[in-house]
Amino acid sequence: MNTSQDNKPTNMSAENRAQVLIEALPYLQQFSGKTVVIKYGGNAMTNPMLINGILQDIALLKSVGIRPVVVHGGGPEINKLLEKLEIESRFHNGLRVTDASAMEVVQMSLCGKLNKEIVAKLGEMGVQAVGLCGQDAGLIRCEKLNNPDGVDLGYVGEITEINAELLNLLAGQGYIPVVAPVGVGAGNAYNINADTAAAEIAAALGAQKLVYLTDIDGVRSDVNDPDSLIHALTCAQVRKRIADGTINGGMIPKVMGCVNAVERGVNRVHIVNGTVPHALLLEMLTDVGVGTMFSQDE
Repeated sequence: MNTSQDNKPTNMSAENRAQVLIEALPYLQQFSGKTVVIKYGGNAMTNPMLINGILQDIALLKSVGIRPVVVHGGGPEINKLLEKLEIESRFHNGLRVTDASAMEVVQMSLCGKLNKEIVAKLGEMGVQAVGLCGQDAGLIRCEKLNNPDGVDLGYVGEITEINAELLNLLAGQGYIPVVAPVGVGAGNAYNINADTAAAEIAAALGAQKLVYLTDIDGVRSDVNDPDSLIHALTCAQVRKRIADGTINGGMIPKVMGCVNAVERGVNRVHIVNGTVPHALLLEMLTDVGVGTMFSQDE
Protein backbone atom coordinates (compact mmCIF):
# COMPACT_ATOMS: atom_id res chain seq x y z
CA MET A 1 0.00 0.00 0.00
CA ASN A 2 1.22 3.51 -0.80
CA THR A 3 1.13 5.10 2.64
CA SER A 4 1.59 8.59 1.16
CA GLN A 5 -2.03 8.31 -0.02
CA ASP A 6 -3.50 6.95 3.24
CA ASN A 7 -4.62 10.27 4.67
CA LYS A 8 -6.01 11.78 1.47
CA PRO A 9 -9.82 12.09 1.38
CA THR A 10 -11.65 10.17 -1.33
CA ASN A 11 -15.20 10.05 -2.62
CA MET A 12 -14.76 6.63 -4.19
CA SER A 13 -14.72 3.33 -2.36
CA ALA A 14 -12.14 0.68 -3.09
CA GLU A 15 -14.86 -1.41 -4.74
CA ASN A 16 -15.83 1.46 -7.05
CA ARG A 17 -12.21 2.07 -7.97
CA ALA A 18 -11.83 -1.59 -8.85
CA GLN A 19 -14.99 -1.39 -10.97
CA VAL A 20 -13.49 1.49 -12.97
CA LEU A 21 -10.44 -0.63 -13.76
CA ILE A 22 -12.60 -3.62 -14.71
CA GLU A 23 -14.67 -1.43 -17.05
CA ALA A 24 -11.47 -0.22 -18.73
CA LEU A 25 -10.00 -3.72 -19.18
CA PRO A 26 -11.71 -4.75 -22.46
CA TYR A 27 -10.83 -1.40 -24.02
CA LEU A 28 -7.20 -1.71 -22.95
CA GLN A 29 -7.10 -5.19 -24.49
CA GLN A 30 -8.80 -4.00 -27.67
CA PHE A 31 -6.48 -1.04 -28.22
CA SER A 32 -3.21 -2.64 -27.11
CA GLY A 33 -0.63 -2.17 -29.87
CA LYS A 34 -3.03 0.00 -31.89
CA THR A 35 -2.38 3.55 -33.09
CA VAL A 36 -4.45 6.40 -31.68
CA VAL A 37 -4.03 9.89 -33.14
CA ILE A 38 -4.84 12.70 -30.71
CA LYS A 39 -5.38 16.26 -31.93
CA TYR A 40 -4.67 18.60 -29.05
CA GLY A 41 -5.47 22.31 -29.19
CA GLY A 42 -7.83 25.12 -28.22
CA ASN A 43 -8.27 26.32 -24.65
CA ALA A 44 -6.90 23.03 -23.34
CA MET A 45 -3.44 24.32 -24.36
CA THR A 46 -3.67 27.51 -22.28
CA ASN A 47 -4.54 26.14 -18.82
CA PRO A 48 -1.61 24.50 -16.98
CA MET A 49 -3.87 22.09 -15.05
CA LEU A 50 -5.62 20.96 -18.23
CA ILE A 51 -2.30 20.60 -20.04
CA ASN A 52 -0.99 18.39 -17.26
CA GLY A 53 -4.13 16.25 -17.19
CA ILE A 54 -4.20 15.67 -20.95
CA LEU A 55 -0.52 14.75 -21.08
CA GLN A 56 -1.03 12.40 -18.11
CA ASP A 57 -3.78 10.67 -20.10
CA ILE A 58 -1.48 10.33 -23.13
CA ALA A 59 1.36 9.01 -20.96
CA LEU A 60 -0.97 6.45 -19.40
CA LEU A 61 -2.19 5.25 -22.81
CA LYS A 62 1.43 4.77 -23.89
CA SER A 63 2.31 2.96 -20.67
CA VAL A 64 -0.45 0.36 -21.16
CA GLY A 65 0.65 -0.55 -24.68
CA ILE A 66 -1.33 1.84 -26.88
CA ARG A 67 0.59 3.81 -29.55
CA PRO A 68 -0.38 7.50 -29.32
CA VAL A 69 0.54 10.01 -32.02
CA VAL A 70 -0.05 13.64 -30.97
CA VAL A 71 -0.84 16.47 -33.39
CA HIS A 72 -1.06 19.86 -31.71
CA GLY A 73 -2.31 23.29 -32.63
CA GLY A 74 -1.36 26.54 -30.98
CA GLY A 75 -3.54 29.40 -32.20
CA PRO A 76 -3.55 31.37 -28.91
CA GLU A 77 0.27 31.22 -28.67
CA ILE A 78 0.62 32.35 -32.30
CA ASN A 79 -1.79 35.23 -31.71
CA LYS A 80 0.11 36.31 -28.61
CA LEU A 81 3.45 36.42 -30.40
CA LEU A 82 1.99 38.19 -33.45
CA GLU A 83 0.54 40.85 -31.17
CA LYS A 84 3.86 41.26 -29.38
CA LEU A 85 5.59 41.75 -32.75
CA GLU A 86 2.79 44.10 -33.89
CA ILE A 87 1.82 41.85 -36.79
CA GLU A 88 -1.89 41.76 -37.60
CA SER A 89 -3.78 38.47 -37.16
CA ARG A 90 -6.08 37.87 -40.12
CA PHE A 91 -8.43 34.99 -40.87
CA HIS A 92 -10.52 33.99 -43.86
CA ASN A 93 -13.16 31.26 -43.57
CA GLY A 94 -11.51 29.99 -40.40
CA LEU A 95 -8.00 29.78 -41.87
CA ARG A 96 -5.16 32.05 -40.82
CA VAL A 97 -3.92 34.33 -43.60
CA THR A 98 -0.20 33.60 -43.40
CA ASP A 99 2.23 35.97 -45.11
CA ALA A 100 6.00 35.54 -44.81
CA SER A 101 6.22 37.37 -41.46
CA ALA A 102 3.32 35.43 -39.99
CA MET A 103 4.82 32.16 -41.24
CA GLU A 104 7.99 32.83 -39.26
CA VAL A 105 5.88 33.37 -36.15
CA VAL A 106 3.91 30.17 -36.80
CA GLN A 107 7.15 28.21 -36.99
CA MET A 108 8.59 29.82 -33.87
CA SER A 109 5.42 29.20 -31.86
CA LEU A 110 4.52 25.71 -33.03
CA CYS A 111 7.86 24.09 -33.83
CA GLY A 112 10.19 26.01 -31.55
CA LYS A 113 8.15 26.47 -28.38
CA LEU A 114 4.94 24.48 -27.98
CA ASN A 115 6.20 21.29 -29.60
CA LYS A 116 9.24 21.08 -27.35
CA GLU A 117 7.25 21.97 -24.24
CA ILE A 118 4.89 19.05 -24.88
CA VAL A 119 7.80 16.67 -25.48
CA ALA A 120 9.53 17.82 -22.29
CA LYS A 121 6.40 17.40 -20.15
CA LEU A 122 5.78 13.90 -21.49
CA GLY A 123 9.38 13.07 -20.67
CA GLU A 124 8.82 14.21 -17.09
CA MET A 125 5.91 11.75 -16.91
CA GLY A 126 8.16 8.83 -17.73
CA VAL A 127 7.44 8.30 -21.44
CA GLN A 128 9.69 9.05 -24.39
CA ALA A 129 8.46 11.51 -27.00
CA VAL A 130 10.00 12.98 -30.15
CA GLY A 131 9.04 16.43 -31.41
CA LEU A 132 8.55 16.76 -35.16
CA CYS A 133 7.19 19.20 -37.69
CA GLY A 134 6.12 18.45 -41.23
CA GLN A 135 9.51 19.54 -42.56
CA ASP A 136 11.33 16.70 -40.78
CA ALA A 137 12.05 13.95 -43.33
CA GLY A 138 9.19 15.29 -45.45
CA LEU A 139 6.69 14.22 -42.77
CA ILE A 140 3.94 16.49 -44.15
CA ARG A 141 4.36 17.31 -47.82
CA CYS A 142 2.04 19.90 -49.22
CA GLU A 143 1.41 22.47 -51.88
CA LYS A 144 0.04 25.99 -51.65
CA LEU A 145 -3.68 25.89 -50.94
CA ASN A 146 -5.71 26.94 -53.96
CA ASN A 147 -8.53 28.81 -52.24
CA PRO A 148 -11.77 28.29 -54.23
CA ASP A 149 -12.96 31.87 -53.69
CA GLY A 150 -9.72 33.31 -55.05
CA VAL A 151 -8.48 34.91 -51.81
CA ASP A 152 -4.73 34.40 -51.44
CA LEU A 153 -4.06 32.95 -47.98
CA GLY A 154 -0.29 33.18 -48.36
CA TYR A 155 1.75 30.29 -46.94
CA VAL A 156 -1.23 28.03 -46.17
CA GLY A 157 -0.75 24.50 -47.42
CA GLU A 158 -2.86 21.62 -48.68
CA ILE A 159 -1.47 18.21 -47.74
CA THR A 160 -0.38 15.93 -50.57
CA GLU A 161 1.52 13.20 -48.70
CA ILE A 162 2.25 11.94 -45.18
CA ASN A 163 5.48 10.08 -44.37
CA ALA A 164 3.73 7.32 -42.41
CA GLU A 165 6.90 5.22 -42.42
CA LEU A 166 8.66 7.72 -40.14
CA LEU A 167 5.78 7.80 -37.63
CA ASN A 168 5.49 4.01 -37.60
CA LEU A 169 9.25 3.69 -37.11
CA LEU A 170 9.21 5.99 -34.07
CA ALA A 171 6.08 4.47 -32.56
CA GLY A 172 7.47 0.99 -33.13
CA GLN A 173 10.60 1.93 -31.17
CA GLY A 174 8.53 3.08 -28.20
CA TYR A 175 8.41 6.83 -28.84
CA ILE A 176 5.39 9.12 -28.93
CA PRO A 177 5.59 11.28 -32.08
CA VAL A 178 4.47 14.85 -31.32
CA VAL A 179 3.73 16.68 -34.57
CA ALA A 180 3.53 20.42 -35.18
CA PRO A 181 1.37 21.09 -38.28
CA VAL A 182 3.90 22.91 -40.42
CA GLY A 183 4.32 21.34 -43.85
CA VAL A 184 6.91 21.58 -46.61
CA GLY A 185 6.58 21.99 -50.36
CA ALA A 186 8.82 23.38 -53.13
CA GLY A 187 11.34 24.48 -50.53
CA ASN A 188 8.80 26.53 -48.55
CA ALA A 189 7.23 26.03 -45.13
CA TYR A 190 3.43 26.08 -45.01
CA ASN A 191 0.92 26.56 -42.24
CA ILE A 192 -1.44 23.56 -42.05
CA ASN A 193 -4.77 23.42 -40.24
CA ALA A 194 -4.14 21.11 -37.26
CA ASP A 195 -7.51 19.33 -37.56
CA THR A 196 -6.77 18.55 -41.20
CA ALA A 197 -3.23 17.39 -40.41
CA ALA A 198 -4.52 15.04 -37.69
CA ALA A 199 -7.10 13.51 -40.05
CA GLU A 200 -4.53 12.99 -42.82
CA ILE A 201 -2.04 11.42 -40.41
CA ALA A 202 -4.71 9.13 -38.92
CA ALA A 203 -5.79 8.00 -42.39
CA ALA A 204 -2.19 7.41 -43.51
CA LEU A 205 -1.49 5.31 -40.41
CA GLY A 206 -4.78 3.39 -40.57
CA ALA A 207 -5.34 4.50 -36.97
CA GLN A 208 -7.76 2.67 -34.70
CA LYS A 209 -8.94 6.01 -33.36
CA LEU A 210 -8.68 9.73 -34.02
CA VAL A 211 -9.61 11.92 -31.06
CA TYR A 212 -10.18 15.66 -31.39
CA LEU A 213 -9.75 17.41 -28.04
CA THR A 214 -11.74 20.59 -28.66
CA ASP A 215 -13.61 23.31 -26.77
CA ILE A 216 -17.02 21.66 -27.27
CA ASP A 217 -18.65 18.56 -25.80
CA GLY A 218 -19.50 17.01 -29.16
CA VAL A 219 -22.71 16.99 -31.19
CA ARG A 220 -25.95 17.89 -29.40
CA SER A 221 -29.47 17.20 -30.65
CA ASP A 222 -30.31 20.62 -29.18
CA VAL A 223 -27.37 23.00 -29.33
CA ASN A 224 -28.65 24.89 -26.26
CA ASP A 225 -29.17 21.80 -24.10
CA PRO A 226 -25.98 20.40 -22.52
CA ASP A 227 -27.86 17.20 -21.64
CA SER A 228 -28.67 16.43 -25.29
CA LEU A 229 -25.19 15.17 -26.21
CA ILE A 230 -25.26 12.46 -28.89
CA HIS A 231 -22.71 9.82 -27.92
CA ALA A 232 -22.52 7.96 -31.25
CA LEU A 233 -23.27 8.77 -34.89
CA THR A 234 -22.73 6.89 -38.13
CA CYS A 235 -21.66 8.69 -41.29
CA ALA A 236 -25.18 8.24 -42.71
CA GLN A 237 -26.74 9.72 -39.57
CA VAL A 238 -24.43 12.74 -39.76
CA ARG A 239 -25.53 13.50 -43.31
CA LYS A 240 -29.18 13.09 -42.33
CA ARG A 241 -28.79 15.49 -39.40
CA ILE A 242 -27.07 18.04 -41.61
CA ALA A 243 -29.92 17.77 -44.11
CA ASP A 244 -32.60 18.28 -41.44
CA GLY A 245 -30.70 21.13 -39.78
CA THR A 246 -29.89 19.39 -36.47
CA ILE A 247 -26.21 19.84 -37.30
CA ASN A 248 -25.61 23.30 -38.71
CA GLY A 249 -23.25 26.27 -38.88
CA GLY A 250 -19.70 25.80 -37.69
CA MET A 251 -20.35 22.21 -36.62
CA ILE A 252 -20.76 21.07 -40.24
CA PRO A 253 -17.06 21.27 -41.21
CA LYS A 254 -16.06 19.67 -37.89
CA VAL A 255 -18.32 16.66 -38.27
CA MET A 256 -17.64 16.28 -41.98
CA GLY A 257 -13.93 16.16 -41.16
CA CYS A 258 -14.74 13.25 -38.84
CA VAL A 259 -16.84 11.55 -41.53
CA ASN A 260 -14.07 11.94 -44.10
CA ALA A 261 -11.54 10.36 -41.72
CA VAL A 262 -13.86 7.39 -41.08
CA GLU A 263 -14.51 6.91 -44.77
CA ARG A 264 -10.76 6.89 -45.41
CA GLY A 265 -10.22 3.98 -43.05
CA VAL A 266 -9.96 5.37 -39.49
CA ASN A 267 -12.00 2.95 -37.37
CA ARG A 268 -13.49 5.48 -34.92
CA VAL A 269 -13.30 9.28 -34.67
CA HIS A 270 -14.24 11.24 -31.55
CA ILE A 271 -14.99 14.87 -30.70
CA VAL A 272 -14.31 15.42 -27.00
CA ASN A 273 -14.24 18.51 -24.78
CA GLY A 274 -10.58 18.81 -23.80
CA THR A 275 -11.45 21.11 -20.90
CA VAL A 276 -13.16 18.21 -19.07
CA PRO A 277 -10.58 16.63 -16.72
CA HIS A 278 -9.26 13.35 -18.16
CA ALA A 279 -11.77 13.46 -21.03
CA LEU A 280 -9.46 11.38 -23.22
CA LEU A 281 -9.46 8.42 -20.83
CA LEU A 282 -13.18 8.73 -20.16
CA GLU A 283 -13.97 8.66 -23.87
CA MET A 284 -11.63 5.81 -24.75
CA LEU A 285 -11.84 3.52 -21.73
CA THR A 286 -15.43 3.73 -20.43
CA ASP A 287 -18.71 2.34 -21.74
CA VAL A 288 -20.51 5.67 -22.25
CA GLY A 289 -17.76 8.22 -22.82
CA VAL A 290 -18.04 11.98 -22.65
CA GLY A 291 -18.03 13.04 -26.31
CA THR A 292 -19.42 12.05 -29.71
CA MET A 293 -18.05 9.01 -31.56
CA PHE A 294 -18.27 8.70 -35.35
CA SER A 295 -18.17 5.35 -37.13
CA GLN A 296 -19.13 3.75 -40.43
CA ASP A 297 -21.66 1.38 -38.87
CA GLU A 298 -23.72 1.41 -35.69
